[in-house]
Amino acid sequence: MAFSAITTTHSPQFLRLPISLPQSSLTFRFSPPNLKCPKPLSIRSVSVPAAPASGSLAPAISLTDNALKHLNKMRSERNEELCLRIGVKQGGCSGMSYTMDFEDRANTRPGDSIIEYEGFEIVCDPKSLLFIFGMQLDYSDALIGGGFSFKNPNATQTCGCGKSFAAEM
Repeated sequence: MAFSAITTTHSPQFLRLPISLPQSSLTFRFSPPNLKCPKPLSIRSVSVPAAPASGSLAPAISLTDNALKHLNKMRSERNEELCLRIGVKQGGCSGMSYTMDFEDRANTRPGDSIIEYEGFEIVCDPKSLLFIFGMQLDYSDALIGGGFSFKNPNATQTCGCGKSFAAEM
């Protein structure tokens, strides 16, 4: 819905603006001294589409199909009750480096974010999530340059190895 004031009707205490929806208007309450404005009052608003239904929201951390297959394979070789903890720590060539390890689901901390991705649970502490929100984890089995790779939209600089990054907050 977009609307702007074209015509106004006013009474001593109300200003009513018609909007494009049928039988709808926007009303502002004001005191008469506030009306001493040399220019006409103009209001413009543009609505932003509502967020998609929760089933279609992109997860905070996503996995490609290759990463999901490889992580499920690694987890099945260990224990069924493991989740993947992803985080960041200071260090590495660019200032921060990624951390990943399997851990027991019972070890999650109260402030942790738990992201379920097609039945696979990813756990991330709140501080790390600030730096990796929107990240995509990929996996390649290429002989050169293979392994996990991080596509982080928050990274302002990445190292050649791809395992460390810099971010501005």
